[in-house]
Amino acid sequence: MKSHGNLFGGICDFGNLLEAARKASLSKGRMESVGRFRSALEPSLLAIQNELLDKTYQPGAYRTKIITRPKIRMISAAPFRDRVVHHALCNVVMPLFERKMIFDQYSNRKGKGTHAAIRRAQHCCRRFRYVLKCDVRKYFPSIDHAVLKTTMRKTIRCRDTLWLLDTILDASNAQEAVCTVFPGDDLADAAGRRVGLPIGNLTSQWFACIYLDPLDHWVKESLGCMGYVRYVDDFLLFSDDKEQLAQWRAAIVARLAQDRLRLHERKSRVFRTSDGVTFLGQRVWPFRRRLVAANIRSARRRLQWNARQYLSGSLSREALVCRWQSWRGHALQADGRGILANILAGLRQTLGAGGTKNTASCGAVRGTTQRRTSAVPAATTTTPRPTPTTTSGSVVRGGFGTVAGNVPRQSGTGRSTDRPGDSSGSPPPVTGFPPAAENENQGGGGAGSPDTGRRSRRSADLLTERSDTP
Repeated sequence: MKSHGNLFGGICDFGNLLEAARKASLSKGRMESVGRFRSALEPSLLAIQNELLDKTYQPGAYRTKIITRPKIRMISAAPFRDRVVHHALCNVVMPLFERKMIFDQYSNRKGKGTHAAIRRAQHCCRRFRYVLKCDVRKYFPSIDHAVLKTTMRKTIRCRDTLWLLDTILDASNAQEAVCTVFPGDDLADAAGRRVGLPIGNLTSQWFACIYLDPLDHWVKESLGCMGYVRYVDDFLLFSDDKEQLAQWRAAIVARLAQDRLRLHERKSRVFRTSDGVTFLGQRVWPFRRRLVAANIRSARRRLQWNARQYLSGSLSREALVCRWQSWRGHALQADGRGILANILAGLRQTLGAGGTKNTASCGAVRGTTQRRTSAVPAATTTTPRPTPTTTSGSVVRGGFGTVAGNVPRQSGTGRSTDRPGDSSGSPPPVTGFPPAAENENQGGGGAGSPDTGRRSRRSADLLTERSDTP
């Protein structure tokens, strides 16, 4: 197996650090820590570069929060300067790991997201009769640092780069307690092992992919599994022999124990592909797909909350429509026209009779609060529009630093700048929704349906981006 050296110079290169800062600040321009870093960008990057070259770099403390949906998890956020270092490291090192990954590993790779993984799983459902669904129990809190370091050293031999990888890994905060004792362990040794990765780091996502890469090659090369799909800790094995899948399951349990991991007993079972299998939030059959009910309920709550935000003036029209369009595109991947019609009807009811209007689609920039138009009515006299300002008197400007989703206020009023022309105080119609809710349910199923090619023109228009309808 080929290993790579002389990588540290590329990581510390100022151009790489500048690109890392750009990536780390995407969609985070409103954060105070990002603003402070960007206000002194060159000195901040030079300080990071000097710390890396002198080997004095030490990660800062994490900020944590607990989320409860879809399950209880602890999310950890590293300081912004540490995130810049993470991006700089991943820009150079992670392509080397990706070259060794199998084709059917679908996380953290360009063109290999959740939808691509689901399409591949559906393709395998058409080829095989049975599927073994496997899920690793408490994956991120269970990742063993010593095992991960050994795996990374099979690809990276640059000592300085390994120092940086170890520094980031050793600075991980304490995670949820899990059982770390396996057969043959000494209890004192097991208690002293470092385990767990912080959920929220870019490096943690890549470490999670790298940790199970030896398992991927073992499944494909030793077990000889022809149908295999993995997304982080969820993976599927396909076969026409149900007994063979049962044998593979026992072998996988033993193989994961070598990596100090355990399968989730209740979630790891064999199914008929004709009965469908739940994978990455969708129920997948050979020729159709459906969204999981829990995800539909979550989307309904979120979109209703966004609609109420718009009515209260804290969310712009463009942001509301773009959030609807985003989830609509996801639902159409799973034959979700009926669900879309139902949710859209609820949104229309929340927004009121005049709350929606089919006149335009969402703006090019998601979450922007300024609605700009270039068309000027002919033969009319217009007066210059006053420059919008915040309550503190500062001018609201567009561009990379615009705060996404928050509506700036005009001085002396409680009205948002993107709602002109209505002195009654009621919000204007929301543009960008389909002309009628029932149109979402016309035609055949969504992506992957057998009648996709026979979809009517009117239904097909709903799937394309147009200037007048989504």
